[in-house]
Amino acid sequence: MAEQVRLDKWLWAVRLYKTRASANEACSSGRVRINGSPAKPAHRVKVGDTIVSRRKGFSSTYQVVRVIEKRVGAPIAVECYVDETPEEDKPKRRSIDERIDAAWAERSSGSGRPTKRDRRQMEKFLNSDKRRRR
Repeated sequence: MAEQVRLDKWLWAVRLYKTRASANEACSSGRVRINGSPAKPAHRVKVGDTIVSRRKGFSSTYQVVRVIEKRVGAPIAVECYVDETPEEDKPKRRSIDERIDAAWAERSSGSGRPTKRDRRQMEKFLNSDKRRRR
């Protein structure tokens, strides 16, 4: 096992990012910091480093416990870091209904005609809202 590894590789290996390219892009755009300073994708990560990652408007803090280079299963990946994010800063889990409603509500203006699935979700949401008012 290596004592140091590239930041983008480690973020991908411990499953904080779905792809190495997305981890690389996050580092390049300044959304990842190591020990308080902005880090580039090639920055070396070692045990004891504190990594702060901003994703989807939320900031998460991780302490590096083990350095790995290859992507591993989720149970092993969780052992490689300690999540030090305060509970109030963690994103709240949304119910399935909220996620479905949010999917069509986040459509950008001018993105074209809604798909059949989007239309059904909109109708379901609007009909459920009418039932609540009665």
